[in-house]
Amino acid sequence: MDIERRLLIVEDDAAFARTLARSFERRGYRVLHAASAEQVDEVLRDYSPDYAVVDLKLAGAASGLACVRALHAHDADMVIVVLTGYASIATAVEAIKLGARHYLAKPSNTDDIEAAFGRASGDADVELTQRTSSIKTLEWERIHETLAETGFNISETARRLGMHRRTLARKLGKQQVK
Repeated sequence: MDIERRLLIVEDDAAFARTLARSFERRGYRVLHAASAEQVDEVLRDYSPDYAVVDLKLAGAASGLACVRALHAHDADMVIVVLTGYASIATAVEAIKLGARHYLAKPSNTDDIEAAFGRASGDADVELTQRTSSIKTLEWERIHETLAETGFNISETARRLGMHRRTLARKLGKQQVK
């Protein structure tokens, strides 16, 4: 008899969440979906997932990092993977500190996520690059570091960075330039 693998997907993009859920269901997972931190709390009252995939940037000012913290507090053995289109060193470090096992940049597919579930330790043989960071990359990482420090409060982040809130929102809306 197969052991049921329970998965929670925390994603505010309903179409992406549905696609991801179907893919994992075909692989034998029992999948539930939450679109916000509040829904995560509701799900955890009746459901104890073994695995979680958490989007870093949820609708509004919500942060997936708060969800990672809540999921890890609920069950320290839960395997949590953060999936984001807004990858930065600062948020990757915070996600791991809060209990995530891995941090994947979008686009990532079900194979990538399932592989991350199975990796229990780091890889000391990962290739180090000689590429230096561009000014745009450094700016992007500084913005995300400050966002993490402020609990993803856009207004406070803008104040700390000395820029107008709309300027920050515009920068966050753009894709990272490498």
